Amino acid sequence: MAYRYFEDFAPGQKFKSQTITVSEAEMIEFAKKFDPQLMHTDPVAAQAITGGLIASGWHTASLTMSLLVNGGFYRPAPGTLGLGFDALRWKKPVRPGDSLYITLEVLSVRESASKPTHGIVNNQFLTFNQHDEPVQEMKSSAIIPKRNP
Repeated sequence: MAYRYFEDFAPGQKFKSQTITVSEAEMIEFAKKFDPQLMHTDPVAAQAITGGLIASGWHTASLTMSLLVNGGFYRPAPGTLGLGFDALRWKKPVRPGDSLYITLEVLSVRESASKPTHGIVNNQFLTFNQHDEPVQEMKSSAIIPKRNP
């Protein structure tokens, strides 16, 4: 799939990724390194805290990025940079064995006032489990190069 430049994005466009399955070992490994709380690292302790092991929200966010970047459906041109998040919500815990996918909707596009060779694209990402239940909601913006500045 070819790269997408600023001109290729329009409000209302929707994209859907393939799925990725999260293993207990991956959840624990990520959490031990980046979010070492018992509900993420110790299945026995997690039982009393959250009814069983749950993924760190940061792991879910990282998996969302992996699905975005490796999904082949969004593919912004080289030089695209994230500008930040307007919202990030964890709606439901991710459990071992869950299969996740994301949907992305382009909310708005506008020319960059400070960088005329680029434009700003605002997106909403929803991450779902295998039961089509939303587990994470994220709104973010990126500055994307124009094809012919």
